[in-house]
Amino acid sequence: MSWWGKALGGAFGFMIGGPLGALMGIAFGHNFDRGLNAMGKDGWQAGGADQDRIQAAFFTATFSVMGYIAKADGKVTRDEIQLAQEVMRHLGLNPEMRESAKRLFNEGKSSEFPIDEILEQFKKETHRRTTLIQMFLEIQLQAAYADGIMHPAEEKVLAHICHKLGIPLAQLKRLEEMLKAGFGGRDYQTASSKTSLVDAYAILGVNASVSDADLKKAYRRLMSQHHPDKLVAKGLPEEMIQDATEKTQQIKSAYEVIRESRG
Repeated sequence: MSWWGKALGGAFGFMIGGPLGALMGIAFGHNFDRGLNAMGKDGWQAGGADQDRIQAAFFTATFSVMGYIAKADGKVTRDEIQLAQEVMRHLGLNPEMRESAKRLFNEGKSSEFPIDEILEQFKKETHRRTTLIQMFLEIQLQAAYADGIMHPAEEKVLAHICHKLGIPLAQLKRLEEMLKAGFGGRDYQTASSKTSLVDAYAILGVNASVSDADLKKAYRRLMSQHHPDKLVAKGLPEEMIQDATEKTQQIKSAYEVIRESRG
């Protein structure tokens, strides 16, 4: 049984407390919350997570922080809510999971949302696994860019998130350029037929003067970072694997566009 099934079934073997645990109680219903209360909401062991626990922490942090970013400019419009729901659908969530994700999103919009505590616990629960944390950031960027625009308030919040998670701002900018080129967008492109050569370089995070050897290194690094099986092994919920799978397809296609252009 997956972490999701255990959450709905009231199996608390992977239970976490702290602010993430409190959010999980809201997202997954009364039975889950009752188990949380039985162990105490502050009874979490930092860094002691098993696979189910990491996946639950990732899911909970992802959609609550998404709501926090949407509120960054002081309000959340109907369009922003619809765009967030589109991102949830695109990530491959089933209807029940989308309902839980929406509850988390709404909690993130609260003026009392403890963003720093959430990020601190998330970092510890994921054992500071860089590829998993990067996937978390990519999803937040996808949500922020869902309307095609990065608002200054959202950019400020994302910079703060990077600071708390130990992600260099240069990495955020690089991911942003990849996203602008079509990487991880809601309408995944087949690079061989739709992506320009310029965008293909941007998706791989390199410039046109890169050597063949360094191009291959960049390609292999991105493929390793987004390999679905590796991400699931590190704690990505299996139910969200669709996003990673489609990103690897984009990376492969972008690499082929460049190789073809070089003969």
